[in-house]
Amino acid sequence: MTFRQFAFNNVLRNKRLYIAYFLSSMFTVMVFFTFAIFAFHPAFSNGSVNQNALLGMAAAGGIIYVFSFFFVLYSMSSFLQSRKKEFGLLIMLGATNKQIRLMVFLENILIGFFATVGGILAGLLFAKAILLVAENVLIISESLPFYFPTLAVVVTFGSFMLLFFFISVFVSFILRTNKLTDLVKGDKQSKGEPKASVFLSVVAALLLLIGYGTAIYVEGVGVVYAMIPVILVVTLGTYLLFTQLSVFFIRRVKNNTSIFWRKTNMLLFSDLSFRMKDNARTFFMVAIISTVAFSAIGSLYGFQSYLTKGVKEMNPFTVTYSPWLDDSKEIIENDIKKINAILEEENVEAKMEDMELTYYEMLEQDRQVLITKASDYNRFAALIGEEALNPEKNEAIVVEQSDAMLTQGTKSSEVLMASNVPLESGEEIKPSHVIKSDVLGELNGYYVVNDEIYNQLGTVVRSDHSAAWKAEDGQTEQIIEAGSKLDEQLDHKAFALEYQLYEINKAFGPILFIGLFIGIVFFVSAGSFLYFRLFTDLDEEKRKFRSIAKIGLTETELKKVVNRQIALLFFSPIVVALVHGIVALTALSHLFDYNLTVESSLVLGSFAVIQIVYFLIVRFFYVKQVKRMVF
Repeated sequence: MTFRQFAFNNVLRNKRLYIAYFLSSMFTVMVFFTFAIFAFHPAFSNGSVNQNALLGMAAAGGIIYVFSFFFVLYSMSSFLQSRKKEFGLLIMLGATNKQIRLMVFLENILIGFFATVGGILAGLLFAKAILLVAENVLIISESLPFYFPTLAVVVTFGSFMLLFFFISVFVSFILRTNKLTDLVKGDKQSKGEPKASVFLSVVAALLLLIGYGTAIYVEGVGVVYAMIPVILVVTLGTYLLFTQLSVFFIRRVKNNTSIFWRKTNMLLFSDLSFRMKDNARTFFMVAIISTVAFSAIGSLYGFQSYLTKGVKEMNPFTVTYSPWLDDSKEIIENDIKKINAILEEENVEAKMEDMELTYYEMLEQDRQVLITKASDYNRFAALIGEEALNPEKNEAIVVEQSDAMLTQGTKSSEVLMASNVPLESGEEIKPSHVIKSDVLGELNGYYVVNDEIYNQLGTVVRSDHSAAWKAEDGQTEQIIEAGSKLDEQLDHKAFALEYQLYEINKAFGPILFIGLFIGIVFFVSAGSFLYFRLFTDLDEEKRKFRSIAKIGLTETELKKVVNRQIALLFFSPIVVALVHGIVALTALSHLFDYNLTVESSLVLGSFAVIQIVYFLIVRFFYVKQVKRMVF
């Protein structure tokens, strides 16, 4: 058997350890290859698709490539730690340090080659489906037909083979074989129960409480100023949580005899205490990486929702026309005729209303305020199904914008309520109450008065014109086409709601699409790290449970202990990451003064479900391996 055959057989014999590394690497290659398919797609190179999407995907590919380097490096270091005994036996049989380094180099190159080829083949298999999804997510009018991506294959294969080569050289160069006695003993050496500092445990709890409290308490622009300090405090608190506070908690539980001596709890907590020393850093890394994934995708999805829902709530009409201040009456009439003609041309059935907006000088407020008569307000309100207003002759109703995205509405209404509406005769009308409405898009609020009182107002200091159209449901495509023509022909004086939402989603789609892919890569990698930690210690677990089984441990008890142990090790960092994500998205909602509960629940809930499914799969194979060796 040649040395190359020996390295190949070594990979096959350790396939249980290498499978997660192989599959995760293959998935990373597949994602990178998918971005390469987009980057070199003829639709992009011909310039018929938004070039911002191309730039974003190139940046995302770079991020994934750099992350892959550190992911592969960490994976290899985990494998080498678990193979100390194997290296010791090879040295006893006459292998030199150079040969061991060469063996590690060949093994990594071999796995890297098959992971790269597998990732490219998987990418080709799902390429058409991904292109179809991208057409909808990226809001691309042209189709993205399947093509054989020769250049993408070459770039992906060359990039990742180069990555695996440098990783292999680096790992084999820094590999240290240590003393022979240490290697042969391998994982049989006592690691010693980790000790926790009471002071650092208290500091961990305080740092997390301070970080969470600050993130939840600050609002508006204060969120931006507090972001960096909060991230640093929470990151340090998370590290101390796993290295100190968790160990301290386990020791306290062990000292509680009523809990520790109950049924199989002794096996569970004793094992956790000894393994925490090795797992703490992995847990910290998984928690931080998962938090980044949750926060990034939650922020992107939340910001898109903030924009689209806010625009919808502030613009209830299908089309709104607002002329420039210096436009003449003739220009306004021509513009309205043009809008009606375009809507008719695109077969958009819509009802229209228009009115003159009149502003009056309010000396108490030192500003111009819109005052409209009830009949005009009610005509516009009828278009969108709002309630009509019928103020009495001695009454003025204050109307403020439904502040989905604004916080200034309340202050404006307070000012309007504190002022009276002067009449030409010198009398004043006192405002009676405030209502919220989207009928007229006046951000600073306005008055609605009785039609007879309206004719008794003073001199108009400024007038404007407003026209609105409300289309029937089910005409989205026609409205988008009409909106495109209106935007082009009327110099942005006409606002078509569906067209503007289409443009927002078109601009934001690539960012969300890219962020989703990067977040998934981070999340899958975090899950793989946990898999590495579990299966690295599998041989030691088998020996431990085989010994305990000899003194009466039943199969049911074994399964119960293993299930609880895996659940604690698997979900501890994920639960911490979910809490971090909830706090981060809460802070984001405070920044924009917009409730992101639905969006946060959807993102975090989806990742939690994925993690549970992943846990069930890992648990099945883990328990199967342990039971096979014990019973």
